Amino acid sequence: MGGGGLSAFAVAERTADAAADAFARAEGPRGGLAACLFAAAHAAPQRTALRDSGDRAGWCGRPPIVWTYAAAAEIVGRLARGIGGWRLPAGSRIGLWFSGGAEAALAHLAVETAGHLPCAMPASWDDEQLAAGIETAGLVGVLTEGRRGERRPAEDLTRAAMRQFNLRYLAAFGPGVPDGVISLDAMALERGVAAPGPSLGLVTFEGGEPDRPVYRPAAALAAAIAAHLDALPLTADERILTLLPAHDLRGLVTGLGAALTVGAGLETVIPFDEAGFRAALLRPVPTRLVAPARIEPALAALPLPWTVRALNVVHRAPAHLRATPGFAAPQRFDSLTLGEEAVITRPGLRDLAATLAFPDRAPLPRALLALARGADGSLAYRGPACAVAPLHRGDVPEPDADTWRETGRPVLLAQGDPDNAAG
Repeated sequence: MGGGGLSAFAVAERTADAAADAFARAEGPRGGLAACLFAAAHAAPQRTALRDSGDRAGWCGRPPIVWTYAAAAEIVGRLARGIGGWRLPAGSRIGLWFSGGAEAALAHLAVETAGHLPCAMPASWDDEQLAAGIETAGLVGVLTEGRRGERRPAEDLTRAAMRQFNLRYLAAFGPGVPDGVISLDAMALERGVAAPGPSLGLVTFEGGEPDRPVYRPAAALAAAIAAHLDALPLTADERILTLLPAHDLRGLVTGLGAALTVGAGLETVIPFDEAGFRAALLRPVPTRLVAPARIEPALAALPLPWTVRALNVVHRAPAHLRATPGFAAPQRFDSLTLGEEAVITRPGLRDLAATLAFPDRAPLPRALLALARGADGSLAYRGPACAVAPLHRGDVPEPDADTWRETGRPVLLAQGDPDNAAG
């Protein structure tokens, strides 16, 4: 990060109480992740909210930073006020193109606080996918980062903007913010804090495909998080240490969403490096480790310290549900994601497999998520936690929570099938 960015975050730390004041002036939490952030900033301002791990300086030219809830709310409020200066119609669709980490979380929360619709896009998209995603989602702005490993996302966006006449605003955290792109570091230095209003929900992309944006209302995201936490409640004195980015439902529910809902801390290990991961594991904080199923064998070779109280292994359907032999995990719970529609979390592999085989007997929070099994092994589900709908360029849809949705195929693979590489 350049000197301006460092100054911005130093200012936020020095004036952190302004976030609590902004919340006190508001009418209280009115739904959404940003409202949860401001509520926690009011109740426990010095509790750690967001932390980066790993070699962030080598990855994006910015040091890893630790933000308290008050400081994070301050920065989000300043960024939201800056975005409000763009004078876009309320509910405008603004893209988030980040590899992950605390700045990705701040960008999401700032767009929500500004009264717009955050649209999370996978960092792996190439130029053609980026242009297609901007077009199909009808984006009028995109927030990103100046550097991502060998890539320069802000520069990629300037090329995409030449082909997208509706794309009016580009903004990025530095370094390397090119001409024509608004500096989010400079925006974080501006005075004034916007308080959050009701969330409008969010947009993600089914299968990471740019031509398949899906809309999830704020109530549906809250329900998905509540159904997830029902399996193993999280407390505010814990932290979530996650290896998943927050550009899809599985990353948002198990990471940022779960942490902000209860006022816990979120630490993100992106990009992954073993030394940074080991150091993060040893931090003396009660920890819930969130990891994709595909790296479970690697975790088995790494003794988990006493700090790790729970392990959340996240699978993508269709998937194998089999434990790594000899892996002595702490308290474990497993999540199966059904695209961008649902997350099913149960306390352990056996419980998850039994839930999928006999959903009518499972102790699920049925007011949030109900399951039924077809004779062919497919799964049907309904409820507020899976109320999503395809997003079109016109009006925002109104998803129906009462309609049964079907996977159309078995959600579990036989043991002889090839591994589910998506994990």
